[in-house]
Amino acid sequence: MKHGFVKVAAVTPKIKVADPAYNARQICACMEAAVEKGAKIIVFPELCLTGYTCGDLFLQELLMRGAKDALKNIATETQGSDALVFVGLPMEKDHKLYNVAAVLQDGAVLALIPKRFIPAYAEFYEARHFEPGNGMAETYMWDDEEIPFGTDILFEADSMKDLVVGCEICEDLWAPQSPNISHALEGASVIVNLSASNETVGKDTYRELLVKSASAKLICAYIYTSAGEGESTQDLVFGGHNIIAENGNVLAQAKRFEVETVYADIDIHRLNHERRRMSTYGKTEEGDYLIVPFHMEEEDTNLERTFEPQPFVPSKKDERDKRCDEILSIQSFGLKKRLEHTGSKSAVIGISGGLDSTLALLVTVRAFDMLGIDREKIISVTMPCFGTTDRTYDNACKLTKELGARLKEVDIKESVSVHFRDIDQDMNNHDVTYENGQARERTQVLMDIANSTGGMVIGTGDMSELALGWATYNGDHMSMYGVNCGVPKTLVRHLVRYYADTCGNQKLSEILLDILDTPVSPELLPPVDGVISQKTENLVGPYELHDFFLYYMLRCGFEPSKIYRIAKLSFAGQYTDEVILKWLKTFYHRFFTQQFKRSCLPDGPKVGSVALSPRGDWRMPSDASSALWLGELEEL
Repeated sequence: MKHGFVKVAAVTPKIKVADPAYNARQICACMEAAVEKGAKIIVFPELCLTGYTCGDLFLQELLMRGAKDALKNIATETQGSDALVFVGLPMEKDHKLYNVAAVLQDGAVLALIPKRFIPAYAEFYEARHFEPGNGMAETYMWDDEEIPFGTDILFEADSMKDLVVGCEICEDLWAPQSPNISHALEGASVIVNLSASNETVGKDTYRELLVKSASAKLICAYIYTSAGEGESTQDLVFGGHNIIAENGNVLAQAKRFEVETVYADIDIHRLNHERRRMSTYGKTEEGDYLIVPFHMEEEDTNLERTFEPQPFVPSKKDERDKRCDEILSIQSFGLKKRLEHTGSKSAVIGISGGLDSTLALLVTVRAFDMLGIDREKIISVTMPCFGTTDRTYDNACKLTKELGARLKEVDIKESVSVHFRDIDQDMNNHDVTYENGQARERTQVLMDIANSTGGMVIGTGDMSELALGWATYNGDHMSMYGVNCGVPKTLVRHLVRYYADTCGNQKLSEILLDILDTPVSPELLPPVDGVISQKTENLVGPYELHDFFLYYMLRCGFEPSKIYRIAKLSFAGQYTDEVILKWLKTFYHRFFTQQFKRSCLPDGPKVGSVALSPRGDWRMPSDASSALWLGELEEL
């Protein structure tokens, strides 16, 4: 339960139709295994105590008594456990039969949740036996105790205020006004569904879509458990298609036609963060729900959930290629609009032979092609200075010529040297002034060339650099439109590689691949034996770590200790815990102290769910303190 993680289980036992005693033993065995695994919420299928396919046997008094006795035995088996268990069975109330979910914990039946929508179409004839469930909770006498009976009941954990569980049964999910909607609006962060959904061709795809969309729209975790082996195959086949989803993503899914329990670690804190940030997520005005508290020990969940080391980059090639093409289109379409609106006659780019300026040039080429403007109007300016190496210089020149842009070289060594003499900067003192003086001179050159050609300066800095403040204020920090501002460094590489793979130009592809193979560097310090001496990741840390930190801080709202915890899992064997912690502290320190640079960013397109524009997604005071965040890391 630490950091909001809760392990849950969707369980399909192998049953016998109309044999509650046998089914109870199977349920207890599965329940014991799930508890041993650490599951805190355990969901069994609809009517699993008797079997969904009992037909008119549901009207037999003996079957009803057998089901109640079996439920009592299961409740007894939950004694001493804090797991919240949902079991499906038929239950009589006021001389009517209901399809219900019994909610069990620590030896007690907490409530009975009836099915709201009773299907009576196609292969379903439940209306022959069952009544639709009531909404507002009523009293039901269970074993000489009063317990609530109704659909409008939620279960709230005492050790985690945001862990609130709502329940619905099978057809309830398929109905236009599903109970899950009001459950979620009344505070349910987890919805469980006890189902007996039979298999027909293609139905599994639609079923998965329903579960995913429900969890996405309601910003909740959804645990769907379906009947499987043991149900009668007289007319139907049940495949045990269990699904656990969270906010539109499937965390775990059973193979159909196998008796399989699936587990997942749902993240309650992340769901709460998403609801908190969405201004359109509101509370229902019904206000007639019954909240049933339940006790759950606060424990450290043994995580089996995985977290992508590169959350901005799809792991599957086809998805990655689609993402890259889409981002390039967003970037170039944004630039196209800005060029049209300003009536620019040219675009000016400082081309260094590095990844960021390469991507900016590729995007600009796309925008010019969209506008039908000759690429000669793109002015690629190479500005060699004290740290420039032959490799990056040559690649900058080759790339520009191969793309058909205009190459202009401005050697800034002399002008920077004069500037250093003016401000009494020792040329042998390679401090921040030595570095930033070069960056600002380059920006001045670009701005003035843009003025003289009726054009605009295209910014090259990426989102990772903006997050860390790894840019010279009013140097490479400034432009007239920053096309890369929404692209993290880990994704820049894939965008350039995608272009290399799809451009259809062998020579251009070779140039791009060599740029990809060049170490990331601002090249502001003199090279050693002609080789780059200043490598960015040696100074600020690996970008793959910083992009990981950035995503889970901004997109998910994770606290530092939680990010550290999942980073250790995601980068196990690649970075030591000490190295991860070191760069995580660096990330928070730089992220807070460098906000002043982000507060005055040029315009640029948002391309993903994380962005740092001070006019859009991220509005943070430039003098906010990092003490709370760094203080938590000091306690680790």
